[in-house]
Formats: sequence, structure tokens, C-alpha cells
Amino acid sequence: MPPPATPTTRVALYLRRARLIDSLRLRLRSPSSAPAPPPPPDDPVVALHAIRAAPTPSSALSLFCALPSPAPLPLFHALASRLASLAALHDLRALLASFPLPAPPLTRLRLLAAAGDRASALDAFASLPAAPRRPAEAHNVLIHLHAQAADHAAAVKAFRVMVREGALPNARTYTVAIAHLASVGFVDQALEVFRILPSLRVRRTTRQYNVLAEALASAGRFDQLRWLVREMAAVDGVLPGPQMRAAIASMREAGHIDGTEDFVEELSPDARIGYAVDDVEGEGDSEEEDDDEGGVNHDYKDRGNREKQTLKPWLDPRELARALDGWDAREVAELEAVGLVWTPRLVCKLLRSFKKADTAWEFFCWVACRPGGFAHDRHTVARMVAILARAGHVELVERLLAKVRSDGIVLPFATVRLVIDFYGLSKKADAAARVFRDAESICGPVSRSNLALLCSSLLRTMAKCRRGLDAMELLEEMMARDVLPDLQTFSGLMEHLARAGDLKGVHRLLGLVRQCELQPDGYMYSVLVRAYCKRERAALALRVFDEMRTSGIAPDAPTKALLVKSLWREGKLREASPGHVWTASAADLTKVLDIYSGCFAQPAATG
Repeated sequence: MPPPATPTTRVALYLRRARLIDSLRLRLRSPSSAPAPPPPPDDPVVALHAIRAAPTPSSALSLFCALPSPAPLPLFHALASRLASLAALHDLRALLASFPLPAPPLTRLRLLAAAGDRASALDAFASLPAAPRRPAEAHNVLIHLHAQAADHAAAVKAFRVMVREGALPNARTYTVAIAHLASVGFVDQALEVFRILPSLRVRRTTRQYNVLAEALASAGRFDQLRWLVREMAAVDGVLPGPQMRAAIASMREAGHIDGTEDFVEELSPDARIGYAVDDVEGEGDSEEEDDDEGGVNHDYKDRGNREKQTLKPWLDPRELARALDGWDAREVAELEAVGLVWTPRLVCKLLRSFKKADTAWEFFCWVACRPGGFAHDRHTVARMVAILARAGHVELVERLLAKVRSDGIVLPFATVRLVIDFYGLSKKADAAARVFRDAESICGPVSRSNLALLCSSLLRTMAKCRRGLDAMELLEEMMARDVLPDLQTFSGLMEHLARAGDLKGVHRLLGLVRQCELQPDGYMYSVLVRAYCKRERAALALRVFDEMRTSGIAPDAPTKALLVKSLWREGKLREASPGHVWTASAADLTKVLDIYSGCFAQPAATG
């Protein structure tokens, strides 16, 4: 009898899919070959990634139409996204007309916006439940849609509606706003919004860096571009995207090389990475996708032959991480036999894709021992440290931090903030305090504004760990060093103490707000009113209410319900200024809105 068949490992399945996807990608790019065959109907993963990699609208449609009907919803989304990214609005509109739209309202809005159908998208947005509030992503889609149509007033109005409804703008919101400003020529204002983001506790993203770098390089503003590169590397720890890499190359060509030395290797393809090829008459253009790093050679050897179609091998870190979940010995053996070229960018993407911290740590240790000379750098270490901190692995974090100190590796400032924030999730207040005290030995000198952000992160972590007394001691210590918290930090601490029933502490914080010469916003007033009402201190609640009226600010709807109706005069007060404890103050949100709206109120903003 023949021996029983060995079950296929998940890594082997991943590699088989990769070869199929590469074959489809090559055939789709061949002008002389027959139309590509449909992906295997029993493997939607291959179909999904083949559609995402389609080079033209017609090839994406042909792949989709060859699938069994009805196509799964993820494939429908993949097609819509690919057509939209290829500027195939007509094809997408026709597709939406011939297929029933998915039921979820937000999905419907995204697809209509991708098709450029503003009227229908606006109807879809209006149909979303407004209570308690529409999702931030719905607002983002609408702002982007208006910006694309050069309807500047509508984009600004959509941003204002988002803030007024209480939906907290996120990184994507600001990416849309920054890109909109830069596209119309308001690069200085886009940079100003970008500089405010840390105060709003918003992560600055690769896309934001790409947009700004492209605009600055095009204008030859290399001094500001050098600052942007420094922020990207030292503060946010972001790896450069394609536009940033092109901008750095332009800067170096113009003779501005200071601060760019660490990025030289990023500016040219890694010669160790093989290319997938096929014997077709093509132009030999190489596909450079930001998410593709490293590669399996797949027995293709003729990289760079202009008589052959060449492509960087398909590699999806999320799919590979899924295959390695649990770090099974058989899966690892398959991975070792593959011959992947490990780069810091690929390692970072794979680390981010693991669902379990333990698996990420196993991979982190394993990849450091691979032949080929791979060595962890500040980016891979920073990613691993953040993952371990989120899971509460204090000992491993401290071991890694000690190692990078001894090796002279300086981590990005953002990593220190992340570790302190994540220790709040894993309830490790003492470990967070140690990282705070040792910040400069981890990330180098910390500016006063960044020290205030670290202090806010530590105060929030202490509040989450129910260490209110320690938080107050830290607050006073930092104020003695002339490091003043912002309004949202005070609001967060007030809310924490109010929930604990510590009205004395709330009073004390309000006094410190006055001492710092900060003006309470609507959100802080609402926190105070709710605190006093909860403790049945109506007289104090009414006093705060009177102060709000004097400031011209009215409480939000939940707070109104706690106040005596006879004191409420409808229409005499404006709505509470928006704000959120720990993250955004009304002043910061108003500043961004003023910058955004101010640009498009100018005659030059004609689109």
C-alpha cells in the first residue's frame, strides 16, 4: 500500500497560491497572449489578489466576469476598488448598474463614491443613521468625494458637519484634508495641519508623508523636505513610501544630502530579490507596489531581460502571517526552504500582520538567525517592542530596550509613546513610568512639546490602571518643570476622578486649569456638570452651567438632560464646542477647521 499523503501545510498552500497569482499577473500584462484563464473557482484568495493586481480595467472585469455567479462580496469590493484606482469610472458605474449593491449602507456609500456618483453617494450618506452619530469613515468618504470634484466649499462643510456631529476625525480624515490642500497649492497650510496632528493624538501616516514630500520636492523646497524626512525617521518611525523615496532621490540629486544617508538603500531595488518572468513580448516594465517586499524566486532567473515580461514576485504579508499562525515546526521548515529575501520593510509588515504577540516574537528571533546577513534595525525593533508592550510582556520589552541601548540603536519617539499607551491596555503602570523616565536613553533628546505628549500618555495609562494619586503627583511634577498639559489631558483626568467620585480632585484640577491660563471648552464643562450631577451637587452644577452661559457655550444633548429644564433657554446658546478627553480639544479642532476653510475662502482656491 502507498504511504498516506502528507497534509499540505499552510505555507505550502500560500506558496502554491503565490505561483498561481504570479502566473495570472504575467498573463494579464502580456499584449500578445490569449486572455487569462479564470482563477480556480474553489480558491477565492487567488481570485481576490489577481483582481487587485489587474493592470487595466478590462483585465479586472474579465477576471471578475469569469468567476461563478454570484461572486462573494470581498471580490466585488476588490473589483470596485481596482476600477476606481485605475480611474475607470465609466466601467465602475456600469458595474454598479448591472449588479445589486451590497446591503450595508457604508459599503454602498463607498462603492458609489468610488464610481464618482456624487448625487447617489450623498443620498447614501443621508440614509445612514445619524444617532448617536454617523461613522467617521462615512464622513471621510464624503469629504474626499467633494475634494476630488474640486467642490471646496462642500468639502469644508462636510468636515464641519463631521466635527459638529461629534465624530472624531481620524488619520484618514486628515490625510484627505492634507492632500486636498496640497493639490490646490496650499502646501504651507497642509504642513501646518500636519504639525498639529500630534496635539490631536493622531498618528501621522505614510500617505501624509508621501503627499507632502511630493509637493515639497516639486517646488524645490528642500529645507522643509529635510525637516519632513527627519520627522519621518526620528519622531514617527515611518518607512518611506514611493513618493517619499522619489522626493529623497530628488533632494540628493540637487545636492541636499544631509540627513538622507540612511535612506540610500531604499532608493534602488534590492538586487537580491528575484523577479517573476515569462517568455512574452513585453516592455519589461517592473511593477513596484508599496506592499510588495522580498520575494520568492519561483525558479525564474531572467530579471531585467527586456524581451521578457518582468514582475516583482507577489507577496502578501497578511496571508503569509496567517499561514504561520502558531509558529508550527512544519510551517517554519517550509518557510526556511523557500529562500525569501528578508528586508527590514518586509519584516516590519509581517510583524504587524501577526495576530499573536508570541508568534511575532518567535518570528522576530528566527529571522535574526537566517543566513544572508539580515540584522534587525530601529524599525523592526520598534515594531516588536510595541507588539510586546500591547500584550503586557514587560520583561521582553525591557530586554529589547537594554539590547538596543547597548548596540547604540536610537528608536523613534513615537515608539516610546506607543509603549506607554499600550501599557495602559495591559495595565502595567510601573513599567510605563520606567519607560517615561528613560525616554531620552531610548529615543534621544525629547523636545518640550513631545515631553508634554509623553506626560499625557503616562497620565492616561495611570488613569486606566486606577492610579489617580500617582497621576496627580506626576502632573504636579511636570508643571513644576514648566511642562504644561493641554486641555484634553486635564479633561481626561477630570473624567477619571469624577467617575471615582473624587470631587475634591476635580476641583483641584479645575484650579490648575486656571493656573495654566487655559479656557475650559464645552467638553470640559460637560465633564464637570456630569460629575456634580452624579454626586448630587446641584448647586455646583448650576454654577458651572452659569459659567458656560457666560462663555456662550451650551452643553451637549446628554448633559442637557441632567440640567434643570427651567434654566435651559432654547436657541439662546450655541452648541457645545466639540472635544474629546485625552485626544482632541475644541481649540485644536477649531484651528484645523479654520486653516482648512480659510484656504478655500480665498479667491485663489478656484480648483
